[in-house]
Amino acid sequence: MSREHKENQAGPGARGGPPGGRPMGFGGPGMMGMPGQKAKNFKTSLKRLAGYLRPFRMQLVAVIAAAILSTVFSIISPKILGEATDILFNGMMDKVQGVAGAEVDFKGIAYILALLAGLYVISAVFGFFQQYWMAGVAQKVVYRLRNEVNEKLGRLPLKFFDARSNGDILSRVVNDVDNISNTLQQSLTQMITSVITLIGIIVMMLTISPLLTLILVLTLPLSFIVIAMVAKRSQVHFASQQAELGLLNGHVEEMYTGHTVVKAFGREKDSVEQFESINGRLYESSWKAQFISGIIMPLMGFIGNIGYVLICVVGGILVTRQSITVGDIQAFIQYARQFTMPITQTANIANIIQSTIASAERVFELLDEEEETPDVSRAKLPASPRGDVEFQAVNFGYNADAPLIENMNIAVTSGQTVAIVGPTGAGKTTLVNLLMRFYEVNGGAITIDGRDIRDMERAKLRSLFGMVLQDTWLFNGTIKDNIAYGRAGATEEEIVQAAVAAHADHFIRTLPEGYETVLNEEASNISQGQKQLLTIARAILADPAILILDEATSSVDTRTEIQIQHAMNHLMQGRTSFVIAHRLSTIRDADLILVMDKGSVIEQGTHEELLARGGFYADLYNSQFAAGAKLGAG
Repeated sequence: MSREHKENQAGPGARGGPPGGRPMGFGGPGMMGMPGQKAKNFKTSLKRLAGYLRPFRMQLVAVIAAAILSTVFSIISPKILGEATDILFNGMMDKVQGVAGAEVDFKGIAYILALLAGLYVISAVFGFFQQYWMAGVAQKVVYRLRNEVNEKLGRLPLKFFDARSNGDILSRVVNDVDNISNTLQQSLTQMITSVITLIGIIVMMLTISPLLTLILVLTLPLSFIVIAMVAKRSQVHFASQQAELGLLNGHVEEMYTGHTVVKAFGREKDSVEQFESINGRLYESSWKAQFISGIIMPLMGFIGNIGYVLICVVGGILVTRQSITVGDIQAFIQYARQFTMPITQTANIANIIQSTIASAERVFELLDEEEETPDVSRAKLPASPRGDVEFQAVNFGYNADAPLIENMNIAVTSGQTVAIVGPTGAGKTTLVNLLMRFYEVNGGAITIDGRDIRDMERAKLRSLFGMVLQDTWLFNGTIKDNIAYGRAGATEEEIVQAAVAAHADHFIRTLPEGYETVLNEEASNISQGQKQLLTIARAILADPAILILDEATSSVDTRTEIQIQHAMNHLMQGRTSFVIAHRLSTIRDADLILVMDKGSVIEQGTHEELLARGGFYADLYNSQFAAGAKLGAG
C-alpha cells in the first residue's frame, strides 16, 4: 500500500486534523495561534465562499443585529450590578459613620437585580434567535454546496476518478464540506459575538476609568509575546503529532484490512512491534505538544493576575480619592476578566477560518474540474437497436504524448460474441471504456448501427449496454433491490426470473429472509461467487442490446461456471457481446476473437483459425494449458 493511499485512508487526521475537519490543536484553551491548513489563494476563495452567503443578506443582517443586542445587554450588566454594590456599600458606610436615618436601600437593590434578570433573559432570547437564524443560513448554504458537489461528480469524466484516490475525493465531499458547515454555524457567530464583546468591553471600561483601561491594555503585548514563543515551540511537535497519527491510522487500517494474510504468514508480532514503534513516537510528540501548549494558560493567568493586582491597587487609590466608586471597581474587574476571552476566541476562530477557507478551496477545485464534453444528441437511438458495432481507424491515449491504441479497425455484426484477449495492459478494458464513452477517442470514430456514438446522449448510449465486471458492486440494500437495479420498474416476478436464469434463485431462497435479505455495505454476508451471480442476474434483468462481460465467471466454482455459461449463452443469443477473457477455455465458441497487445489488435478470427495460424493467440492458449497440465500432474 502506497503512502498516499495510507494517508487517504487514514482520514483527515492524517492531513492535519481530526474528523470534522478541525485542525489539530484547536479546542483547548492553550491552542491560540496554532497554525492550521492554509489556502493557496485566501482572498479569492473567501470571496467565492461569501458569494454563497449573498442570497441570505437579510438573514445575516438579522443575525448581526441579534448578536449586537444579545452582547450589549450582556455587557452592560456588570455596570448595573456595580450600582447595586454602590447602594449596599454607601448604605453600610452611612451606618458605620452614624448618619441619622441611614439604611440600606434594599428596594433599590431588588429593582436593580430584577432589571439584571430581565437583561439576561433578553440577552438569552436574542442569542437564541441569532443561533436559530444562523443555523438556517449555514445549512442552506451547505445544502446548496453539497448538491453542487454531487451534481458535479455525476458530470465528471471517468479519467478524473482514475487519476485520484477515493480517499481524496471523499475527504473533499465529506470532511471539507462538514468543515465549512461547522464554521458557518458556530465559528462565524462566535467571531461576530467576540468582536462585538471586545468593542463593548473596551467602551464600558473607558466609561469607568481610562487610566485602568490603559493599565489593562499594557499587559496585552506581554501576553502576545508569551503566546508567540510557546506556539513557535509547540508547532514542531504538533506537526510531528499529525504525521505520526497519519502513519498510525494507515498502519491500523492496513493491518485490519489484511488481517487474514498477517495471520497466515505469522506476522502478528511484527505488526505489533511496528504499531508500538509508531505509537511511541506519537506519544512523545503528543505529550510534548500538549504540555508546551498547555503552559499558555498558566502564563496567561499569571499575566492576567498581574493586571488584576495593578487594577486593584490603582483602583483602591482612586476610591480613596473618591475618583471612582467601589461598584465601578467591581464592574471593571469583571470586564477585565472577560477582556482576554474574546481576544483568545478571535485568534482561535481566525485560525479555524483559515483552515475552512482551505477546505472551501479544495471543494471549489473539485467544482472547477473539467467536465465531460456536453451531449449533442444529434442521433436518435432506434426503437429496436441491432447492436452492430464498428471501430473505424480509432486512435486513443490516456496521455496525448503516449498513444495506446493506433488505427484500430473492428467490425462486429449484430448477435456476434466477440472475445477480447491479451496480456495485462494490452488495452482490453480501454476498448470497453471507449465503447461506452467513458473516454473520448482522439481520432477516428466508433459507431453503433451506423451512428457515431459521439452524436448520442451518453445516458441513452449506455442504456444499450449491460455490464458484468470481475469486481462485483452491490449496494447496502435487499437482494431484490440489487437485482432490480438493472431495470427501473421491474416486477418481482421478473426479478425472480432473472435470478433463476443466473442460477442464483436457489441460494437466495436458502437465506433466512430470501429476496428480502439485506446486504451490508461490503456485501460480506454472502460469498464472492454469490455476489457474482447477483450481478449476472442484474444484467439479465436489464435485457440490453449489447453485453460486456469482464471475466464474469472468475469467482464461481466449475459447476456453477458451467451453469452460468449456459445462462449466458441463452442471454447472448441475438445480442452483441463483448467478453474480456483471461481463461481462454471460456471463449472457444466465440464468433470472433480479438487478440490485443500494446493497444493494437494483432490477430483476429475464430478459436480454430487462430490456433491454426500458430501465432500470439496459439502461444497464449498453449502456455495456459501447459501450465494447467503441469499443475494437474503435480
